[in-house]
Amino acid sequence: MHKPEVTLVRHGQTEWSMSGRHTGLTDVPLTDLGRRQADALGQMIEGATFDRVLSSPLSRAWETMELAGLGETAIASGDLVEWDYGDYEGRRTADIRMDIPNWSVWTHPVVGGESIEEVAERTDRVIDTIRQAEGSVVVFAHGHVLRILAARWMDLAPTAGKALSLDTATRSTLGWERENPVIRTWNVMCPINSGDPGL
Repeated sequence: MHKPEVTLVRHGQTEWSMSGRHTGLTDVPLTDLGRRQADALGQMIEGATFDRVLSSPLSRAWETMELAGLGETAIASGDLVEWDYGDYEGRRTADIRMDIPNWSVWTHPVVGGESIEEVAERTDRVIDTIRQAEGSVVVFAHGHVLRILAARWMDLAPTAGKALSLDTATRSTLGWERENPVIRTWNVMCPINSGDPGL
């Protein structure tokens, strides 16, 4: 069985990540700091060779990938776009909880958006693509979709992603221990930390 490793890169800072707003399909661009973070992320993976470069087509992920220096061979994957938050798009968890106590994307229905199972179906397709690669793969995407991808990589339920906090402008690595898919590194921040709040 071929066992490619995968590097996961969460995009740099945006105006919405700064304020903790759920950013699903809204195409919010990187801030100036986010672009500097993308350059720094490129330095963090400099020298690595990748058989495939996959990226969400949303501009915050795609620009992060381009500024990291991997735009020439990148493939856009619609399966890597962020969770469709439906009615909760652009809202902060604290504000939603004023109407729905203890609300979380991990435990409550996402009204007007995707279910967690639908997001997991997308990440499962990405994992199938990764495992068909001849060598290492790098993926540029978003916080929640990457957390679910990591959970599914380890054959866990997608809700296990709630235990995998993931900041903006970070690098993580998924790999293997013998036949077992594992997390090798997680949430390694680039040197230019934004301090954005989590969701």
